[in-house]
Amino acid sequence: MSPKLFPYLILLTLASIYLFSSLISLHTPSSSTSQLLSISNCNFFKGKWVFDPNHTPLYDDTCPFHRNAWNCIRNQRGNLSLINSWKWVPRGCHLPRIDPFRFLGVMRNNNVGFVGDSLNENFLVSFLCILRVADEGARKWKKKGAWRGAYFPKFNVTVAYHRAVLLSKYQWQPKQSEAGIQDGSEGIHRVDVDVPADEWAKIAGFYDVLLFNTGHWWNFDKFPKEKPLVFYKAGKPIVPPPEMLDGLEIVIGNMIAYIEKEFPRNTLKFWRLVSPRHFYGGDWNQNGSCLFNKPLEENELDLWFEPRNNGVNKEARQMNSVIQKVLQGTNIQLVDFTHLSEFRADAHPAIWLGKKDAVAIWGQDCLHWCLPGLPDTWVDILSQLILDGHGRTGRL
Repeated sequence: MSPKLFPYLILLTLASIYLFSSLISLHTPSSSTSQLLSISNCNFFKGKWVFDPNHTPLYDDTCPFHRNAWNCIRNQRGNLSLINSWKWVPRGCHLPRIDPFRFLGVMRNNNVGFVGDSLNENFLVSFLCILRVADEGARKWKKKGAWRGAYFPKFNVTVAYHRAVLLSKYQWQPKQSEAGIQDGSEGIHRVDVDVPADEWAKIAGFYDVLLFNTGHWWNFDKFPKEKPLVFYKAGKPIVPPPEMLDGLEIVIGNMIAYIEKEFPRNTLKFWRLVSPRHFYGGDWNQNGSCLFNKPLEENELDLWFEPRNNGVNKEARQMNSVIQKVLQGTNIQLVDFTHLSEFRADAHPAIWLGKKDAVAIWGQDCLHWCLPGLPDTWVDILSQLILDGHGRTGRL
C-alpha cells in the first residue's frame, strides 16, 4: 500500500464509524425519550396506594397561598404525617413527582388556568405551594374575573383560578307578587345554559393550559326544590323543565361548544371528573364523619360510592357518567382523579378547620382535602400530562 493513501484510509474509516453510529442513534431512543414514551403510555388513574415513610410534602404551613380551612398542618390535623406517607403507584408504570424547577422552566412565558368550583381551588392551592419551591418570589395575583392566583416572576408564569361553580351563568330571580312586588324569600335560580359565567367568559387567549370542573353544586343541598334551578336557553325557559342531572348534561354540552368555538385549538384543555366525598354515618348536615386513619380498601369502594347502593357519597359516579358522555369526541382531555381519590377517606380536614365553631355550624369537612395531602398527587399527574401534551404538540 502506498504510504500516501494511508491517511485517506484512516479518514474513510472514521467517517464510516460516525455514519454507522448516527444511523443507530436515529433508530434507538435516548433514555430520556424512552422515559417520555413510557410515561405517555401510562394510565396514571389506575393503581394503588403504597405506604412510603420517605414520601413527604414539598411545602409546609408557611406557604402564603394556603387557605386556612385546608391548612391541616397549622390546624394540627391528627395523623397528618401518616396521611402524607401514602404514595400513589399506577399499575405497570411509574409516576414521577413533579420537579417544580423543570415544570416552570418548560412553562416559561405561559399561563395555567383553573375554572370551576372550590375543588379546583383546593387543587390550585396545592399547585401554587409546590411551584413556589422553585420561585420564592412568587406573589399573589389578582385580575378582574380571577378569583385568586399567583405570578412566578423568575419564569413569567401565571397560575390562577376562576370561580364558576356551575360554569354557566346563574342568578337568583325573586318571585314577583301580582302587584309587581318582589319577594326575596321566594323565587328560582335561573341558569342560562348557553351563557358562560362572567368570571371566565373572556379568558380565551390568556391561558395556554386550562383545567375545568363542576359537580358539587349540582345537588339539592345547594338548590333545594323550593328554590330550584330553572334552565333557560336563548333567553327562554327550557320546556319541559330538565331535572338536575339532565340540566348538568345540557350545561356541559353548551359550555364545551363555547370552549371549542372561542378558545384557541392549540390551548391544552383538560376536564377533571368529580372529587368524591367521604361522609360516614350521615351527610354533612346529619353528623357525617370522616375520622379515619388509613385509606379504604379496594373492596370497600363500591359500598361507599356505587349509586345502586344509594349511599350519601354516590354523587361523584352519577355525575361522572354524565360528564364522560358529553366529553366524547371533543378535543378536551379527561382527567379522572375520582378513583384514586375514593380510597382516601383519611385525607380530609374533617374537624380540623381552623375556626373554633366551624364544625358546629357546617359539620365536618369530608369534601375538601388537607394540604399538604392528596391534591399534591393530582399535581404530579396533571403536571406530567401538561409536559406530555407539550411533547406531543410543541404548544408551549
